[in-house]
Amino acid sequence: MRRAQAGDAAAYRVLLDDVAGRMRRLVRRRAPWLQPSDVEDLVQDILLSLHQSRSTWDPERPFLPWIVAVARSRLADNARRYVRRTTINVAASDLAETFCDMRTNTNAENVVNQLSVQKAMQGLTKTEKQAVELLRLREMTLAEAAAASGSTIAALKVAMHRAKLKMKAKLWKDDTP
Repeated sequence: MRRAQAGDAAAYRVLLDDVAGRMRRLVRRRAPWLQPSDVEDLVQDILLSLHQSRSTWDPERPFLPWIVAVARSRLADNARRYVRRTTINVAASDLAETFCDMRTNTNAENVVNQLSVQKAMQGLTKTEKQAVELLRLREMTLAEAAAASGSTIAALKVAMHRAKLKMKAKLWKDDTP
């Protein structure tokens, strides 16, 4: 790292290779449930952090504890992102079931549900709104919705997926104090 800070590009490449191997082992040991692609993403995040903050490393201090602290910070950031994503998905995972069969709800619940859906749909694109209307509100099959909209099944799936993510985020944001 001292040579890399002095401008030795070859030493920097060797350092990055060595750090990448060590960080892969560290991430796998600390988070064995992660998929290999997630491990690689974290390692790349650590290497990017190393690159961005390499000037802050003090050559008078050991390098390994410094890079491990950077790695712990990236692992904690990843864990926080995971918890936020999981919380949003769990909180709104039954979005389709909540609004599909209005006969099971009381009239007051129907009004609240319809207003919530309308509000959540405000941020959607025209294609996403159409997908929600056809697939969830009118309860059409993908084939029926594709025929009605003149779109492909794949395009409807993508639009519905994006719409659900946006609606979940909107409903979660509005529901949090």
